[in-house]
Order: sequence, then C-alpha cells, then structure tokens
Amino acid sequence: MKFTDEHDMFRASVREFVDKEINPNADAWEAAGMFPAHELFPKLGKLGVFGLEYDPAYGGMGADHSFTVVYGEEMGRASTGGVSMACSVQSDMATPALARFGSPALKERYLAPAIRGDAVACIAVTEPDAGSDVAGIRTRALRDGDEWIINGTKLYITNGVQGDWLCLLARTSEEGGYRGMSQIIVPTARQGLTVSRKLDKLGQRSSDTAELSLVDVRVPVANTIGEIGHGFQQQMAQFQNERLIASYMATGQMQVALERTGNYLKERQAFGKPLIDNQYIQFRLAELASEIDVLRHYNYACAEAIISGTDPLVVTKMASIAKLKSGRLAREVADTCLQFHGGIGYMEETWTARYFRDSRLLSIGGGADEIMLRIIAGLEGWAAL
Repeated sequence: MKFTDEHDMFRASVREFVDKEINPNADAWEAAGMFPAHELFPKLGKLGVFGLEYDPAYGGMGADHSFTVVYGEEMGRASTGGVSMACSVQSDMATPALARFGSPALKERYLAPAIRGDAVACIAVTEPDAGSDVAGIRTRALRDGDEWIINGTKLYITNGVQGDWLCLLARTSEEGGYRGMSQIIVPTARQGLTVSRKLDKLGQRSSDTAELSLVDVRVPVANTIGEIGHGFQQQMAQFQNERLIASYMATGQMQVALERTGNYLKERQAFGKPLIDNQYIQFRLAELASEIDVLRHYNYACAEAIISGTDPLVVTKMASIAKLKSGRLAREVADTCLQFHGGIGYMEETWTARYFRDSRLLSIGGGADEIMLRIIAGLEGWAAL
C-alpha cells in the first residue's frame, strides 16, 4: 500500500489527538471505569474519523479504506485500549450497516449525529446464550402495525451505559437459525430499555460495557436497516469491518509496546550492563518486530482487496485471518513485554499490566479465535460454513 502526503497529514493529526486528548487522561478514565464519550466523541468527529468512508451527504469524508487503516494504527497507540476500542465501535462496528443499507431518513437521523460524534452508538448482537453463535439470538421484535415491539437481553455491549442508540439484531419472524433476523435502530431513551448492570471487566476498563434489558420497547418499523429479514447477512458483512479495525489497531498497540519495552531495556541495568545487551532479548524483540511487520503488511493487503472490490468471500477469509493472527500475536507481545520488565511489569503502576489485560480481549470479541478458524476452514472447503 502506498501512502500519500494526505495520509501522512491525517496520521499526524490522529497521533496528536491521541497524545493530547486521550493519553493524559488514560489513568483517570481507567480508575473511573469509564471515559466521557459525549465529551471526547465530538472532538473526534471534527477529525472526521467516525465517517471516513461514509457519504459526505451525511457528514462523511468519502475517503477510501486506506484512511481507515491509518486511523486504526494511530488509535491503537492510545495508552488505554478501552478508549480506542470504544471509538472503533462508533466508526466500524455500529455504523457500517446503517451507512450501507439504511434509508436516507434513517441515515439523516442516526448516522449523521454519530459521524459528528454528537451521538454515541452501540452494536447490540451478543446475548447471554448467544455470542459467537449469532444464529442463536433470542431477542424478538414482533410487528404491531407500524411499530416493532422488542423484548430480550443484550450482553457485553460496549458504550452501553452512555450510548444514545443501538444497532440491534433481533428476530423478526418465526424462522429459526440465521433466517428471519433484522437490524433495527433502537434509541436508548425508549421506554422499556434499561441498563441492567455495568459490567466489571478484566481489561479495557476505561470502556463502559453493559447488560441491557428490553421489555416491550417500541420503535418504528421504519427504523429497520435495509430489508426486513436480511439482518443476519448484513451483520456478517459488518463483522468484517469490526475484525479489520481490530487488527489495524492491534499493530499500533504492539508497535508502541515494543518501543516502550526497548527503551526500558536500554535503561535497566542488570549484571553490570543494560538488559538490552543480552542477545536473547535482542533476538526475541527482533522476532516480534518481524511478526508485527508481517501482520501490518497483511493488513495492507486486506485493505487493498477492499479498495479494489475483491470478492466478499475472499475479504471475509482475509479479515478472519487478520483477526486470528493479530489476537494471538498481541497476547504474545503483551506476555513478552511484561516478562522483560520483570517484577515492575507485574505492578499496576506500569503500563505493561494494563496492556496485558487489555490485549486479551482481541481473541474473544468480534468472534473468538475458534470462530475465525471455523470460517477459514469453511472457506478452504474443509468444513461446513
């Protein structure tokens, strides 16, 4: 992938934002278990990051996918994975289907404010008994004239405490499995929608995550994204955005982790010399740097496939591979960086502890490693999809 001066300028602006607006507040937001999304998102909206590839008619930038790569890599450099992950929900998890399949009226009412950062969006798919098995969701939307009446529970919803609207996947017919589902925009202020609890997570602690209860929640049928009954397919396409932005961010996170570890090892003295002088440590860091570079360029290949309009099944396979490899490599990098810091790396006062906890989600959220393997095996013809 070839980056232009325009990409470089955009990269510099996102990096400056992360350094000035996010990193100085990271410790406080982690301690609070939440960051002020309604304060931060409008500032990010002015950078254009929430609508990079979306129609300018709704405030989008109309850029190609290469700018999403830059955005992801730079947001990954944030000192708290929770904030960058929450931002990616707004940009690449809750809004792609709306931007692609939503009616003009729906995009004007919900997409445009999300692009500006004036409204906080959530993706509501996972349930207590249906995570990676999306076909197992039970939340139902029954039609009553021109309205849906929605009942169900959604779990692990990022931005769920602060969110203004949900991109919700629900059953809208009696057909089982993946059939008969629809994506519906549900404003969180609707009567009957409540935050059952704010979840206490191992990592990503600056990002609020909620369990949501929906009891006889009424929304207009016009809030349906795309065609009724096509929600599963639309969500599967939206997952590819989620998996790729996660991989782009992971490379930024891992690069910073190696940089910080290398700087520490140059200063830390052991046995009369800097730890970095140990050849094993040099070689181990070199191995990880090589793996990160390979992943980065695979990400670029994924982006180029999207830009060139490659067959969606090929993109699905590539996105699944990127997500699988980035999740596993992030765990390896986090573990090695903590190990090389020794005892101080195990302390909460050191960035390594937070990164160790934050990085673990990548192999779970957005489809666990095992689901990625299942998709890849299916597309290779080795298993049923």
